[in-house]
Amino acid sequence: MIHTAICDLLGIEHPIVLGGMGGGYTQSSMVAAVSNAGGLGTLGCHGRDGDQIAKDAADIRSATNQPFALNFLLFATDEEAFGAAIETRPAVLSYAWPKGDQDIQPYVRRAHDAGARVTYMAGSVAEARRGADAGADIIVAQGSEGGGHVSWMASLVLTPLIVDAVAPIPVLAAGGIADGRGLAAALALGADGVLLGTRFLASDESPLHDNFKQAIVASDGHDTALSEIPDLATGTVWPGAMSRSGRNRLIERWSGREWELRQNQAEVLAGIVAARRAGDIEEAPLSYGQDAGLIDAVSPAGDIVRQIASDAEQILSERLPGLVQ
Repeated sequence: MIHTAICDLLGIEHPIVLGGMGGGYTQSSMVAAVSNAGGLGTLGCHGRDGDQIAKDAADIRSATNQPFALNFLLFATDEEAFGAAIETRPAVLSYAWPKGDQDIQPYVRRAHDAGARVTYMAGSVAEARRGADAGADIIVAQGSEGGGHVSWMASLVLTPLIVDAVAPIPVLAAGGIADGRGLAAALALGADGVLLGTRFLASDESPLHDNFKQAIVASDGHDTALSEIPDLATGTVWPGAMSRSGRNRLIERWSGREWELRQNQAEVLAGIVAARRAGDIEEAPLSYGQDAGLIDAVSPAGDIVRQIASDAEQILSERLPGLVQ
């Protein structure tokens, strides 16, 4: 069995973490399934109010006695929602995407005061050091291959850069990881585990419409685009991020016409909301990473955790040692 510092720090069996995807991309059953399988399930709290967070945390606890995390986007954190999350006393609070001038130390301190560990996502060495200086227990090195909001450097380079920059703080690698090969590679780069989003979107417990799950399975990994279009459509300004999503009719229609999208934002958003309800994969943004090309089936979230751990262990114990003469 693969056992790293992340396992000890978070009290989990496998160094595999569900990404805290907000906006309805995670739900309590998905979080519990990952935690029950020995990983760390994470609930994305963006878009949830305090009452919903309290309910979701209670639902997670009714389905598992294992650790789980609550994730917040610091640039858009609502105090009422954050306070409710602190009251639930999760094992981990997960932070990402603060504003450039935002003080993140109070968030770290409040988490520690509540007995929670803190993970902090970074897309650059400077941002990783910012999280480390604020007292984060774990840094997540997020590569640009990932789905949703990302920065500009790929995981293969970013992970060891951040590992070196924040040592001895343990690092999770994220972006472009969907199987045991990705976990083994992350460990070789110096990380102590991995954080995955896209792979779990194509799970039985994912709240996505089945059409969106099948779009991920059908992807060859070359069909995504980085743009601001999903954010412009929802009227949300992310600090320094681009959004990676499937390159569908919606994205192609507005590429190069972002100025017009701003003028028609309300109408476009109404169309997106309707498309999501209908499972229309061409007219709603679908955030997924380039690793969608590695996903060939929708599977139970717990099986995904166990398969990744098993495959990585086999690679590390059987294939790689045989390469050393």
